[in-house]
Amino acid sequence: MSRAANAIRSPHCAATIARFNGPMRPRAIMALSLDDIRHLFERYGGLAYSGEPVSQLQHALQTACLAEEANARAELVVAALLHDLGHLLNLQGDTPTQRGIDDLHQYFALPFLRPLFDDAVLEPIRLHVDAKRCLCAIDASYHARLSPDSVRSLELQGGIFDDESARAFLSKPWAEDAMSLRRWDDAAKDAARVTPPLAHYLDIAARIAH
Repeated sequence: MSRAANAIRSPHCAATIARFNGPMRPRAIMALSLDDIRHLFERYGGLAYSGEPVSQLQHALQTACLAEEANARAELVVAALLHDLGHLLNLQGDTPTQRGIDDLHQYFALPFLRPLFDDAVLEPIRLHVDAKRCLCAIDASYHARLSPDSVRSLELQGGIFDDESARAFLSKPWAEDAMSLRRWDDAAKDAARVTPPLAHYLDIAARIAH
């Protein structure tokens, strides 16, 4: 395992991550390698995906599979695979939303991934939570289709955007990709769905990694 993977577990690292969720690359954070990412999924991917009938790994693979089936660009397929990696880097136990915890997972992995991938991967990950808030504002049927855990997390994440916030979100360069990712995210909770293995999507990641 690399030094980066060991660093994930230190309290100092967790505090550092919390300071760097924007566009700047933190000097104190080391890049995760693709092998580190594989290790994270192998070690923690079997954990339940909060309040849903799938594991963390199943959810990641299903989201990536839906992106691939939609003929998304490789960067967006990889974003779909990694959009919830922050949950595996910041373990909060079973269904943290029931305890009023927002783990800010959309930001947590970014410092580790930024040296490895471009904004075409990182920005949809960063924006996929706000995409949910926007979709609730612009699509009257969207909120009704959210799972109970997604409804709980929505409130913890700031709630539904008002009209001004929704317009501001839609003007962002990566908003469309983030909303596509969000819809695949919402659909990726099927315990019976069969997907390609993790190695398939890590191969795609390897082709676009720095």
